Amino acid sequence: MVYRITFLGTGGGRHTTMYQTRCTGGMLFEHGEPSHFLHIDPGPGALTQMRRIHYDLGRTESVIISHAHPDHYSDAPSVIEGMTRGGWVMRGSTYGSPSVIEGVEGLGPCLSPYHLGLTERTVSFRPGDVLDVDGMRTEICKAKHSDPCNVGFRFDTPYGTVSYVSDTDYDREIGEQYKGSRVLILPVTTPHGNRIRYHMCTDTAIEMVEQVKPELCIFIHMGIVMLRHDPAGQAAMCEKATGVRTVAGEDLMTLDIGEQLSLGKADTYPDDLWIPHWAPDMPEGKK
Repeated sequence: MVYRITFLGTGGGRHTTMYQTRCTGGMLFEHGEPSHFLHIDPGPGALTQMRRIHYDLGRTESVIISHAHPDHYSDAPSVIEGMTRGGWVMRGSTYGSPSVIEGVEGLGPCLSPYHLGLTERTVSFRPGDVLDVDGMRTEICKAKHSDPCNVGFRFDTPYGTVSYVSDTDYDREIGEQYKGSRVLILPVTTPHGNRIRYHMCTDTAIEMVEQVKPELCIFIHMGIVMLRHDPAGQAAMCEKATGVRTVAGEDLMTLDIGEQLSLGKADTYPDDLWIPHWAPDMPEGKK
């Protein structure tokens, strides 16, 4: 049974997104038996990164979007078109917060009625909801962010809970939701000594990791200031303070979740003319 997360992008925030200093493409989560593919927060860079690893978007079965900020959703329309074989096959599910699906307080909607109509199912969620995402129990958690609809996720697997916190201020209430997580995927936008509103820095990451005590913490959503100030060193600071294994994520890093937690790197391919088999071609007789 395969449980693998591929980090399509480990950057976040306006400047990292604008300059693509790191990609901001979210995560691919392969889970279950047979394998299902869930795309989490497909922001800028998602499509480019999937091409680099020759990932066929036609394998994706669900897209889930935490909130209505571009670094979390802007590649989603094209991901949905790929998931539905160019819009020709109604399949898959789209999950999103109210700001993503309906629009709230000037934010969103992030997906057009056309794209929402391509998939078999559209689900708008709120904190406290529990989803069945292609057989994987997914709990929706509260966040404190400039998008008031933003949420985090607890993904329950046979090998423990994998949590993706999404952008948020930290307090004890936020941290309490993630207790029992084996893996904590934590957006840490700024380094030690640089607290900003609605996001976490290394200092608040240390507080949260100390509270949750996962087996592994992975820093993602790293802003431009974090990237200028040694992300690996910031993760090491967290590990030293908490005793919890902590790594700074890298683009196209993989995490295999089983009895052991194993980090690796996705295979990449040359920039050749790779096209999935189901894509259009000249009709027979006209070639």
